[in-house]
Amino acid sequence: MIHLTWADQPTVKKVTCVHTNAKKYMVNNALTAGKEYEVKNETEEFYFVVDNKGKVSGFYKEYFQS
Repeated sequence: MIHLTWADQPTVKKVTCVHTNAKKYMVNNALTAGKEYEVKNETEEFYFVVDNKGKVSGFYKEYFQS
C-alpha cells in the first residue's frame, strides 16, 4: 500500500505538462499545460504526480515532457 504514502515521499524528478488533450478522460481538470509537476513515482506507462488538486494522481507519460 505504498500509494498511501506517495505524497510524503521525496520528489523523484519534475516534469512539465505539454498538453491536456485527452481522448477519454478529463485531464484538463487536474493538469495545466505549461505547468511543472513533481513526480512521486513512475512506471513504464505512467507518471504519478501531485496534480492541481494537491493529490497524487497517475497520468500517461504522453502529457509530459521530462
